[in-house]
Amino acid sequence: MKSNKGFTLIELIVVISIIGVLSTLIINNLNDARARARDAKRKQELSGLKTALRLYYNDYQTYPANLDNFPPIYMKQLPEFADYSQDDDGDGFTVKTTLENPSDQDLTGSQARCPGVHETTDFVVCED
Repeated sequence: MKSNKGFTLIELIVVISIIGVLSTLIINNLNDARARARDAKRKQELSGLKTALRLYYNDYQTYPANLDNFPPIYMKQLPEFADYSQDDDGDGFTVKTTLENPSDQDLTGSQARCPGVHETTDFVVCED
């Protein structure tokens, strides 16, 4: 009488395939979550920059021409991925950054509040 107490090759291949598919799905979801977290950080940084620019405007009655020499008393560290431009001869500004998630719900709302030509993945903040 022969007793088989091990797994067959087919059973091992099926189990390894299932583990491979599950790990691929988990890694993709993890990468998407990281991208959403980076996008949330960028949006928060632009919100802070908007507040700093408003404080600057209250003091100088104009927005800065560029952020090269932006005083650190308003914001210690400027966002890395922000594209700033002064509008309306100093009475306005536009700051935008590119988000990784093109289906972010805040994209269209931010672009509607801030007129201009924007890429579909640009999150935009303006003086409104």
